[in-house]
Amino acid sequence: MPITHHPLIEEFEDHKEQIHDLKINNSYFRRLVNEYEGIDKSVFRAEQGIETVGDDYLTEIKKERLHLKDLIYHMLTNTKAQ
Repeated sequence: MPITHHPLIEEFEDHKEQIHDLKINNSYFRRLVNEYEGIDKSVFRAEQGIETVGDDYLTEIKKERLHLKDLIYHMLTNTKAQ
């Protein structure tokens, strides 16, 4: 199985426009997205062997990525379109 990034616009294809709008208009959402993207890059680099990290650390950052994704999804599904 190839190792890939998990960009939010691919994870939530039905919400692309809403992601864009919230990134512009909601600083909390923008912070969550920025954190998610940073962690996703770290996971990718670790899985590719670009950076060496321990298994425990990799597990923790994957959990954090999933937690952020859940928060983002919650905001996407509970925020009315403006």
